Amino acid sequence: MRQPAQPASRLLALLLVPALAFAGVASAQAPAPTRIGYVDMKRLLDNAPQVVAGRRKLEREFAARDTALKADEQRLAELHSKQATLAKDEADALQREIDALDRSIKRTRETMRAELKTRGDQELDKSWREINEAVVDFAREQGYDLIVPSPVVYASPRVDITDRILERLRRSGDKGATP
Repeated sequence: MRQPAQPASRLLALLLVPALAFAGVASAQAPAPTRIGYVDMKRLLDNAPQVVAGRRKLEREFAARDTALKADEQRLAELHSKQATLAKDEADALQREIDALDRSIKRTRETMRAELKTRGDQELDKSWREINEAVVDFAREQGYDLIVPSPVVYASPRVDITDRILERLRRSGDKGATP
């Protein structure tokens, strides 16, 4: 014959079963720890292959005009040195040519600077979108809740994901470069 369960153990069993069930539900509903990452945007913009390629593209695009400007600057320097050896009448006549060339160089330099800035901004805008998408995609895939861009007062190297984003951008740049 079976002995009846003791009232204390029966009471303990009745209390433990709901408590354990509640603990299981509570632990299943506990939020995961918040994941925060930091991205050094200056380092990304200095080193991302898309930005570097954009800079090289602009250098090629403006190379011929830059060479022509340097040739004009060299010619201006030669005219200045030639002027020093001439008589006053000839030197005065040459001064008009020097002044005209100097104005032309300044205009050309200013025009090139403005066009280079505009083109640089356009290239950076294209790269910026790709960089931003890479950061967002990485954050979602890795389960980050918040990504903080620079500048910040302090970010631990533990939360710095800049190198991982750069690697992702390099991989996506390699895929884009492949025909």
